[in-house]
Amino acid sequence: MPVIELARHLVEVEVGGLIAVVAHDPAARVDVPAWCRMRGQEYVGADTAADGAPRYVVRRLA
Repeated sequence: MPVIELARHLVEVEVGGLIAVVAHDPAARVDVPAWCRMRGQEYVGADTAADGAPRYVVRRLA
């Protein structure tokens, strides 16, 4: 459900701002960039959260 949470919270981010999704779901590696392409948002990349969990960073474009 990472992309559902991303969509729900993206409206809280100013245009040009970043939002990070921390997700243990292995499908998020593919789903988050695909969601960004479909929704016209910028997938910035992936890194690791402080607890070692995968984190996916998105820039709100609209």
